Formats: sequence, C-alpha cells, structure tokens
Amino acid sequence: MVFSEVEKLKSPELVASIQCYFGIQKKNVIQEHTKTCRIKGEKHDFKAYIVTNKFWYWLFIIGTGLGDEAFYALFIPFWFWNIDGAVGRRVVLVWGIVMYIGQGIKDIVQWPRPGAPVFRLHNKWELEYGMPSTHAMVGVSIPFSVILYTMNRYLYNVPFCILFAVAWCTVICLSRLYLGMHTVLDIIVGLLLTIFLMVPLVPLVDHLDHYLMTNPTSPFLLLVSSIVVIIYYPNSGKWTPTRGDTTMVLSVCVGILTGSWLNYQTGELTPSDLNPPYPIMWPSSIMFGCLILRSILGFTCIGLLKAFSENIFYSCMCALLRQDEANLKQSEHSLENKYKTIVELATKYLTCSFIGFCITYNLPQLFKYLRVERPNFFTEI
Repeated sequence: MVFSEVEKLKSPELVASIQCYFGIQKKNVIQEHTKTCRIKGEKHDFKAYIVTNKFWYWLFIIGTGLGDEAFYALFIPFWFWNIDGAVGRRVVLVWGIVMYIGQGIKDIVQWPRPGAPVFRLHNKWELEYGMPSTHAMVGVSIPFSVILYTMNRYLYNVPFCILFAVAWCTVICLSRLYLGMHTVLDIIVGLLLTIFLMVPLVPLVDHLDHYLMTNPTSPFLLLVSSIVVIIYYPNSGKWTPTRGDTTMVLSVCVGILTGSWLNYQTGELTPSDLNPPYPIMWPSSIMFGCLILRSILGFTCIGLLKAFSENIFYSCMCALLRQDEANLKQSEHSLENKYKTIVELATKYLTCSFIGFCITYNLPQLFKYLRVERPNFFTEI
C-alpha cells in the first residue's frame, strides 16, 4: 500500500495532470475537459505545448526564480546592507548547510527528472537529478529561518509573516511541478527533509555564528572545511552542474562569514547598547535615499567585481595548471576532463568567496566612507 502511494507521487502522469490544471496543453489538441489532457503511450516532444493561462505562467516563472542564483545575488546583499547582518549571517549559514545536503543527496540517489507525458518548460536544470527538490528546500529554509531568527529580535506580526512564508514556499513548490522539473515526491521529500534538518540546525547555527565571529582561527576553519566537503562531494557517475552550484553556495557563505569575522576582529563590529526585541523603524526620506544609493552602488560594484575577478581567476588557474585557456573553455564537460572541472570549481570558489567578503566587509566600509551606511550595521552581533 505504502509502495503504491509512493509510486503515484513519483509518477510523471501526476505532474502532467497538475500542468494541465494550470493551463499547459499539447499543441493542436482541442480538449473539452482539462482532466483528459494526459498523453500516454506516444513519443512526446517536451516543447510541443501551449500556455493557455498567462497568469499562472508568469506567477510560476517568478516563483521558480525565488530559488535561483539571481534571487540569491539580489536577496543576500540587500539583506545585509539594508536590514540586519546578524540575522543574515545565520540565514546564510542555514542555507549553505541545507543546500549542500540536498544537492549531495541528488547525486547519491540519482533519480531522473519526470519524463513523458510531462512538458518541460525550462531546461536550465535539466542535467541535474531531481530527488529531492532543492527549490523546495530553499522555499522552506530561507523564509522560515528569517522568521525564526527575527521573531525574538524584532516586534512585528509573526502570524502574518508565517502565512507569507507558507505562500512563498507554496508558489516555489508549485512552480517546479508546473515547469515539469520535479515529481510530487521530489517536492514532498525536499520539504520534509528541510523541516527535519532545521530542528537541530536553527539553534546550532545560532551558537555557531558566535563561535565563528569570535574565534581567531575562523577563516582557516571555514576555508579548510568548505574545500574538503567540495573535494569529497558525492560522485554521481556523470557530470552535472550540481557540484558547481554547491561550490557557489558554500563559497558565498565562506566569504560573508569571513568578512563579518574581520569586522568583529578589527573592532568595527561592536554590540548594541539596546536589548531586543527592537521596534521596526521604517526609513525616513533621507534613510530611504541612502538605501537606494547603497543598493545601486553595491550591486554595480558586485557586477563589476564578478566580471573582472571571474576572468582573472580563470586565467590564473589555467596558468597554474599549465592549460590552454581557450581550449579549456571550448572543451565539453565530463568527469574525465578533470582540468576543466578543477579550473571551473576553483574559479567559482575564488570569485564567489571574494564577492561574499566584499558584501560584508569592503562595501560596508565604502558606504561608511561615503556616509550612506546603515547606522546599525556595525552593531549587529
């Protein structure tokens, strides 16, 4: 009985029926009832579909973006520069650990993404395995860790924020089904796994953050531990972008935590004279202007840093390994092409950790010099 229920949740037909419900139909097929749109026993073209409801399409395109690299690149810096660094450090650490575990399980379990009769609306993550859904894991870990780390720190309407987090997570999960990227079982396992992980992780990270801020050897510990887990990342037997994405997540965490550590060790970061919970202070016109200036300046700098540092680190790694840069870039990804893997992983690690460091150290120093800093930034421990 249990096995049959699991097989139903794993079936692509269930995903296809969900797609049909939200207005995805096969081209050149007129259907009177949306429930009859399942296509069985025929060769299936993943792109042979039409979108009959634009509202759901754009909602789920936005929803899936909430678990993508572009969202992290906007959310993480904005949170540190404009909201709360202490909460940001903890949320980033939870995100990094949850993502590493989820991505690693994908390459251990090696379950493919749903096939026919599912329509594949996105191809970006097609080479990755599907179980569990790391989008679902991010959909739980980020909004709910924000709530858990702010509910005793600030005075605000917690029930409303919980409802918002549930809606946020629901849209992300449904978007993965709508786009044909996961089975229902992938989503359920991702949700349950994250809830299970966050029970010990949330209090553990709270203590770990203090240790990493105050311990003189923290940068060394972060560097060594992150490199070790990247080196010993599970081997799936074929090349997938999962390992590179995981390297990006971990290196951003290392850079952010190292930058925060340096702020603390140099005396820039000191405890606040006030005790939580703090009232939420909405920005005045001047503060809002500074927020806009910080964001524009910060994101511009990050864009420039990424463009230049990525090329420089790639060239340096090629020179170090005595590899022709042009040939390496044009070569195909494979497990046998070890030099391409090493160069790309090292470039991602160096680039993203450098950007993470700039987010919490260099750019806040620049904001302070230009007198557009957020006053509480250097009191958030």
